[in-house]
Amino acid sequence: MELTDRKRKILRALVETYIQTAEPVGSKSLAEIAGLKISSATIRNELADLTTMGYLEQPHTSAGRIPSPKGYRLYVNELMEKQKLSLQETQQINDALKNKMQQLDQVLDQAGKMVSQMTNYPAFALSAGSSKLSIARYDLIFVDQRSFITVLMTSNRQVKNKLIRTSLDVNEPQLQLLSTLLNAGFTGKTLEEMNPELMHIAEHAPGNSFALISLVVSFAMEALEEMESGSFYTTGVSHLLEHPEYQDLGKAQKLLTYLSDEEDSQLAQLPIPGGQKTKILIGPENVADELKDTSVVLASYDIGDGMKGVIGVVGPTRMDYAKVMAKLSAVADGLGKLFGNAAEQLPPPPEDNSPEDSKE
Repeated sequence: MELTDRKRKILRALVETYIQTAEPVGSKSLAEIAGLKISSATIRNELADLTTMGYLEQPHTSAGRIPSPKGYRLYVNELMEKQKLSLQETQQINDALKNKMQQLDQVLDQAGKMVSQMTNYPAFALSAGSSKLSIARYDLIFVDQRSFITVLMTSNRQVKNKLIRTSLDVNEPQLQLLSTLLNAGFTGKTLEEMNPELMHIAEHAPGNSFALISLVVSFAMEALEEMESGSFYTTGVSHLLEHPEYQDLGKAQKLLTYLSDEEDSQLAQLPIPGGQKTKILIGPENVADELKDTSVVLASYDIGDGMKGVIGVVGPTRMDYAKVMAKLSAVADGLGKLFGNAAEQLPPPPEDNSPEDSKE
């Protein structure tokens, strides 16, 4: 059976109507919406054909039709018009992204919340770790005779710091010397390259210097290992309950639980789009059973140093794909620019002796 231009116009009109109303669409309303000068009876025949071809479903015998996952896929691939954001929406995204933060996890968390608020769907954000990460700079800040703060700047612009307590006496001139040794020997090296360099330093470091260097390098290795595993966040899960498909709490509970479990969620294992910046997974195209009746829309962006990030939303298959994709693309582009600008140059060494995020 051929998918004629008329069938395509009817399918597009039906999908867009169902997206707006969440109600099965009948032939009478489609006659006006599709802009076709044909009778309701002819449209009913076309709807029957589209149902037979697998593009539509009929929940009840007397009810109208709704799109099937196959119908949504055709709509997304061939029928959907690319939507442009208004100047106000674009400015809103750009203004929100200008609030630059040092920590990647803070950026992901904020971006996810912003996307969830903009789309009214649960959002997720993740970064894929990179084995190419290294430490770009070390700074050691004197606190007292038995403690100092280590501040690390990584190659992807993250800042990590830690208060290190030691049984050895330390002073400012000694910390300055250690900082020089660390920046000379342990910058630009990946996690795998640090251990051999540490063994080499052990043979040449004077006095108690090796013990102190070892403490700092161990913290650096922990930081790199953590970042190589990537980060994953979900937010706005409760937005699901605002949509008709999830008014039944029994039906919604399984999906709500799945989205709330950041540690075991398979969303974190979603493949980052390769040649494409955006990707849409409709219904059965999703791997997890909990997502079989939902759609996932995601967009990727470059973080730098071989790392990529993904921002996306989860919602009913009755989703305004064009609008969601436009907003996600704008956010992803903004994040790419944000990280690109941040990577242009390293900031000057910290002058404040009390970093806000110091931790034991």
